Amino acid sequence: MIRRITIIRTGTTGNTFNDQLRGFATSLGMLGERDRDKSCFRIFIELLKTREKELSSDDLAEKTGLTRGTVVHHINMLMDRGIVINVHKRYRLREENLENLIVDLRREMETALNELNTQAKQIDKFLHLLE
Repeated sequence: MIRRITIIRTGTTGNTFNDQLRGFATSLGMLGERDRDKSCFRIFIELLKTREKELSSDDLAEKTGLTRGTVVHHINMLMDRGIVINVHKRYRLREENLENLIVDLRREMETALNELNTQAKQIDKFLHLLE
């Protein structure tokens, strides 16, 4: 399985709840320069608000005022990053709360980095870079 986990160090996120939420989303790559309408962030907020149930792409389009195509594009990106999961053609956040989401993402990153470290050692050994 290929998964892209994006972490952007943003520094302080501000004092208000909205500032912190935007900072959190920015850190996970949801507020990029190309997404001028903050579509991905809007979808994330709707999923966060309704975390106890799954929403269809049509539900999300209606709640956010976005086209279904835009919703599907961003949902696919959020699924690729391990933030959202698909349950019978409906979508929800991977975890009930954001802290658990970060714990899971950290676990995945540590596994990926450990595997990468093993590969690096093998390449170094092959190239005689290890002493």
